[in-house]
Amino acid sequence: MRPFLLFFILVNSLLYSQKKKLVEKIDSVSYYSNLRDSNIKANKYKAALLYTQKAINYSKENKEIEAEANQTFSLGKIYFDVKKYDDAIKSLNRSILLFKTLEPTTIYASTYYYLGMCYMKKESLSNAKICFDEAQSLYNTLETKDTADFINLQRGIIYKSKGNNELASEIFNTIIVKPDSQAILDIKAEALYQIGTIEITQNRNNLALTYFNKALDLNSKNNNLDQKSDILFALSTVYDKMLDKNNAYSYLKQHTNLKERISILDNEKLGIDDYEEFKASKHLKEVAQLNKEKRQQERASKFSKLISILAIALISILSLLSLALYKNNIIRTHSNLMLEEKNKELIIAKEKAEKASNARSEFLSTVSHELRTPLNAINGIAHLLLEDKPKKSQMDYLESLKFSGNYLTAFINDILEIQKIDAEKVEIENINFNLKQLLENIQNSLKELVSTNNNKFTLEIDPNIPENLIGDPTKLSQIFLNLINNALKFTSNGEVKVIAKLISSADENAEIYFEVKDNGIGIPEDKINTVFDSFSQGSVGINRRYGGTGLGLTIVKKLVTILGGEIKLESMVGKGSSFTFELVLKADEKPFKVEEKVKDYDDSTLKNKKILIVEDNKINQMVSKKMLKNKEIICEIIDNGEEAIEFVKSHKFDMILMDIHLPGINGTLATKEIRKFDKTTPIIALTAISLNENREMLLSYGMNDVLTKPFVPEEFYSTIAKYI
Repeated sequence: MRPFLLFFILVNSLLYSQKKKLVEKIDSVSYYSNLRDSNIKANKYKAALLYTQKAINYSKENKEIEAEANQTFSLGKIYFDVKKYDDAIKSLNRSILLFKTLEPTTIYASTYYYLGMCYMKKESLSNAKICFDEAQSLYNTLETKDTADFINLQRGIIYKSKGNNELASEIFNTIIVKPDSQAILDIKAEALYQIGTIEITQNRNNLALTYFNKALDLNSKNNNLDQKSDILFALSTVYDKMLDKNNAYSYLKQHTNLKERISILDNEKLGIDDYEEFKASKHLKEVAQLNKEKRQQERASKFSKLISILAIALISILSLLSLALYKNNIIRTHSNLMLEEKNKELIIAKEKAEKASNARSEFLSTVSHELRTPLNAINGIAHLLLEDKPKKSQMDYLESLKFSGNYLTAFINDILEIQKIDAEKVEIENINFNLKQLLENIQNSLKELVSTNNNKFTLEIDPNIPENLIGDPTKLSQIFLNLINNALKFTSNGEVKVIAKLISSADENAEIYFEVKDNGIGIPEDKINTVFDSFSQGSVGINRRYGGTGLGLTIVKKLVTILGGEIKLESMVGKGSSFTFELVLKADEKPFKVEEKVKDYDDSTLKNKKILIVEDNKINQMVSKKMLKNKEIICEIIDNGEEAIEFVKSHKFDMILMDIHLPGINGTLATKEIRKFDKTTPIIALTAISLNENREMLLSYGMNDVLTKPFVPEEFYSTIAKYI
């Protein structure tokens, strides 16, 4: 029995020893430092803050003053990176107090440097100068030479802020003339920007532009977004002073967009909830630490008098600093008044542009939703009628209805993407198509509009034009439909003609002349230059009589330009109008074929499946139910989110089709509630909002996929088959 007991004690001792070594390996400053660095690289700043605080706590518990000083500096540096400057100042000052008891190190010097940078951000220049002087003194003691430019740059900014432009320019120029290297790209760009701001105050605008453009070029190599934002705003200011409003607005727009992007990136680094949660946790730990220190102070009361004296001294110093800050604020306020006076017009222009942009976005969002919902019913009914084996006499009408519905869907999407057109981000297709067939399809789709005003619509297509061309038929269709629609709308008892002529053919390229002309009401001469502007229709009277958004010709002009052409207009009041443009298209030897989509699912997989439709629009309920029944799918319909949640609790479905805009709680909240008790049933969102703007948001509520109204029938069935 005794040998067994001795063996048991020995084994437990070994296990305890190994466990202790493992704990020591995990619970260490280097371990938490590595975790902090990896989380910073992964942009997880909340975790980085937590591990840094753990490293500080470990250092305190083990009385490792140097490690505590280094980790407290790291905490201040993280606060600086996420722009929490008040917290950064507290941590860096705490780190300095610890470093003062140790031998000088580069981290000690860097602590003063980043403390100075925090004061620069807080515009406390006197405090910043004191910190930079301390940092430079430490770097000199340690013979660290590669930091002088960083500190000199900040000194130059301080001199400039105090009005000593000559001395500031001298410092900036010493930095600019240094050879390019990755280490100083950022400060060279900043020095160029600062000199440019000095040149503005001297009214040397052209020279300022030169410095700003050089700074922007260097900035593109170091990806400093805050610096780029400042440079763009400075360029906007210079162009405004030079009365170049276009460039001023362009750079101001870039500056505003970049500011929004920076704000998003900053929020991604450390969300408000994450930050407040960390601060609350840190506060509790600090309270516990204070209680511990209080007990220690009670045991060592002989130090209380010294602490009181230090507190009074600190209050006195803070009072003096506050007085200095107050005086600096008075000086800065006086300078800012002068700057605000000069920037007032630019700010007003910016606000007007933002209001116009917001109004336009709200308009397009409303139009999108109001058009997509009924259009889904139109397209769905057209699909169902075509599936019910219509008469031959009805086929042309239904095919035209289907073509028009599909075009209108693409048209709405193009209107919503007009911002992309302005930004030249629209992708151009280069696919095979038949020009004659394209124009004839358009002619067939407009038969009803032609008869409405008792017009005659003819095509005049040059037989020498190659039968098969390579280009973008979708954008070409949109151009012609807009022009022909306008011509038919503004013509009564007249004729609208589309002409296509081959100008030349060489090296497989066909240069084609296009013309859309009518003998309608015409356009007054003083309005010809404005008809291509957004929301412009010549006059209020025309708008009230004929209707329309006034976007058609704007889109036409942009699309023709994108395709490499230039649209021209000739018109006389009472005689009619003629729109002409020329495009170069490639000829294709391969004949044009209408590709039929091959189904990627088997109808048998859908048979007898149970699907719940949550939809409040009666027509869309009917269309969706009929489309599902055509595939022998069993379906139930509920018209609101509250009942849908309760119904799903007591019934089992293979899939849920969830409309987003429902009375009561909307589809996203209904999905969120369902996911609390049902994690597996596929939920597909049906929405009339732009897919590109909302897909990620909808998926975040627990939806599996998104179908945008009006949806294509085959895509509708394919998506259902994918998840069912």
